[in-house]
Amino acid sequence: MNHTMRTTVILRSLTHALLAAAVLSGCAFTPAYERPTTPQPAAFKELAGWTPAAPADALERGPWWNLFGDPVLDGLMRQVEVSNQNVAAAVAAYAQARAVVAEQRAALFPSVTLTGGANRNGSGGGANNSGNGSGNNNGGGRTSNSYRLNIGSTWEPDVWGRLRAGVSAAQANAQASAADLASARLSAQGELAADYFSLRSVDAQRALLATTIEGYQRVLKITQNRFDVGIVPHSDVYQAQTQLASAQSDDLSLARQRAQFEHAIAVLVGKAPADFALAPVPWNVTVPEVPVGVPSALLERRPDIAAAERAVAASNAQIGIVRSAYFPQIGLTASYGPSASAIGDLFKASSMAWALGLSATEVIFNGGANRAAVQGANAAREQAVARYRQTVLTAFADVEDQLAATRVLAQQQDLLRQASQAADKVEEQVLNRYKAGQVSYSEVVQAQVTALNARRALVQAQGNRQTTAVALIQSLGGGWHAGQE
Repeated sequence: MNHTMRTTVILRSLTHALLAAAVLSGCAFTPAYERPTTPQPAAFKELAGWTPAAPADALERGPWWNLFGDPVLDGLMRQVEVSNQNVAAAVAAYAQARAVVAEQRAALFPSVTLTGGANRNGSGGGANNSGNGSGNNNGGGRTSNSYRLNIGSTWEPDVWGRLRAGVSAAQANAQASAADLASARLSAQGELAADYFSLRSVDAQRALLATTIEGYQRVLKITQNRFDVGIVPHSDVYQAQTQLASAQSDDLSLARQRAQFEHAIAVLVGKAPADFALAPVPWNVTVPEVPVGVPSALLERRPDIAAAERAVAASNAQIGIVRSAYFPQIGLTASYGPSASAIGDLFKASSMAWALGLSATEVIFNGGANRAAVQGANAAREQAVARYRQTVLTAFADVEDQLAATRVLAQQQDLLRQASQAADKVEEQVLNRYKAGQVSYSEVVQAQVTALNARRALVQAQGNRQTTAVALIQSLGGGWHAGQE
């Protein structure tokens, strides 16, 4: 066996050994990952004695906003998916994270390059050149041409698992980015729904005020007529005018609020406010039963929890990456290709040449940088664990808050409806007594104010129940599950 063949056999054997080591020990320096433990109560406290009747899978049957049965809202939600710029940015961030995964995975494979070149060299005897610019060498100097074509390859065997840990970290970051995308969508959708229901609540209040203003105008006319014939003092007219102007001013304030909600909705659907308008329509006051489930389901249902947990996984993989710096970085190189002085000879067998190479680089001293990097990676993981646990606790609190608000608002709405009905009767009776001359106009004003406030409070409670239902759906994850993206 000649020297070349022995070298080839040795390098091949070494390569096989490195491959075997890579298979056996890849990721050996990355700690085994386990999801951090978190407090998981058996049930939500605010559900005690009150359980929504909706089926547990209601949020997975389709877009969650369908539960409200509002076709206008459905159309707006479809625009959020394609036009909202925050969602578009999250989509781009997710695409970038997936590209990083592909880039990290590519490092596991050899890189192959193709190079070519041509050189012309000359030496000596340039004094007798004729200077005519022909480039001929007449002074005895020599010129030569050389051509080469080479296929080369470099590869870093993942002996210590550094590259695979990098892939794992990139995959975890991509999964976290997918959860961030779901969070961005859910945030935009929830904000749109809340603004939309607030706008409809304002429309309903303005409708109440419109009816009230018409009534105040009739009462003012009656009062003016009674004053004209000397039945009541001028102060009654002034009070009636004050009531009317105050109601009209309230309507203008509501118009300003409506414009703000409409502008906010325009931005959420990716349109300029000047190019967007929502016409008043009858308000669908449906408040759906929101399925709650058990607290442990939040670990899969909340995208922010999923993102925080994937951040822990990424930081865990980073520990393996920095630990591998304690060991040599090994590289293999190979090249094959011809080299000749004439293009016609470039592909002859005698022009072929090959080369194999093995390199290893080990840091002898760096002032404890590797140890500090490992300590930093461990601290980063502990930080990610703490953030994950805090995110879980915050999620539990969010759900408890919205459950309490849902229960209380339902009870308040019943009481406010009773109060409004009673105030309407009082207003009617006091106005009739005033017409009969039995009470002063001050009592009429008081009864009117009380009735109007009661009506508006009832409408506001209905709107609050809808926006609270949206907030509860958001706190439950909006039907999203980890791994959907």
